[in-house]
Amino acid sequence: MIDSSVKQDLREMAAKLQNLRGSLDLDLKQEMIANFEEKMTAPDFWDDNDKAQGIISELNAIKSVVEQYEKLQTEHEDLETMLELADEEGDSDMVAELVGSVSSLVASVGDFELQLLLSQPYDKLNAILELHPGAGGTESQDWGQMLYRMYTRWVEKRGFKYEILDYQDGDEAGIKSATILVKGYNAYGYLKAEKGVHRLVRISPFDASGRRHTSFVSCDIVPEITDDIEVEIRTEDLRIDTYRASGAGGQHVNKTESAIRITHIPTGIVVACQQERSQIQNRERAMKTLRSKLYEKKIEEQQRELAEIRGEQSDIAWGSQIRSYVFHPYSMVKDHRTSVETGNVGAVMDGDLDPFIDGYLRSQINQDPQS
Repeated sequence: MIDSSVKQDLREMAAKLQNLRGSLDLDLKQEMIANFEEKMTAPDFWDDNDKAQGIISELNAIKSVVEQYEKLQTEHEDLETMLELADEEGDSDMVAELVGSVSSLVASVGDFELQLLLSQPYDKLNAILELHPGAGGTESQDWGQMLYRMYTRWVEKRGFKYEILDYQDGDEAGIKSATILVKGYNAYGYLKAEKGVHRLVRISPFDASGRRHTSFVSCDIVPEITDDIEVEIRTEDLRIDTYRASGAGGQHVNKTESAIRITHIPTGIVVACQQERSQIQNRERAMKTLRSKLYEKKIEEQQRELAEIRGEQSDIAWGSQIRSYVFHPYSMVKDHRTSVETGNVGAVMDGDLDPFIDGYLRSQINQDPQS
């Protein structure tokens, strides 16, 4: 006999898939696919390689959504048919297969819903990730480098690419700061979950007395704003400094003062770039990062004003502590926003961040999408 919970799961999946179909607007997506494919046949399509790659990336992403939905719909229909047969024949093997397949479908639909959460205007964009160790000297700078390794490992596992924009070595170990550009569809959508302060508790390898230390590193994430979004930047508001490249981004270290640091005087925002070989290229990269940060600041101010109008008391500042990594006296990584935690610290430091990112994104499901 088939458990009633299996039938209930199938009914719930039918309702979810129907709701998803309405929100996806599949007809519009099919039109978009046809439009992109037509653009790709143009003789000048590859004249602008970056633009062409962007179109291909977006086309593949839309196709993936449509194909995943259609696959889930087909699986659900097949399971409905299997349910009828199992009911009629009372085949225990078929019932066991049905139970496993329904459980798998429930998980797949949940994963698909999570993917669809990345639908905010900037989620699909590349992300600029910046790490800044707090007070604590070598200990916090070493923690900064550990986080740098963790994020670059996550990027590689996700199949994204990254470029080092700025990398400042620590005085004895670790980093003073680091900025990377993470390139991939929905890179910002995923990484926005990591914005905030990350706290480490461990026995410091730099303390001869073997004492326990607590260190903090802030992680800032902004979308790489595309050229079609206007951000006003006045020349007189900028202070531009040059210096010699160093660290992981400076292959031509100490040959020329090609690295650029730009300070936006009204806001105090500082950006730097040392990846490119010329001062002009580094300046262009740094200005693009500054535009992204200024635009993000504008959005944050709008959110803060909206929260005040609503009378909300929640802290929407980006500087709040989001996660703790405890190496001693026990092993645990815990996200304070979602209570997602794991005792496998090693896996997390090797880039296994998806449970935390998933938990954060799922926690946003019932929140106002504008908040």
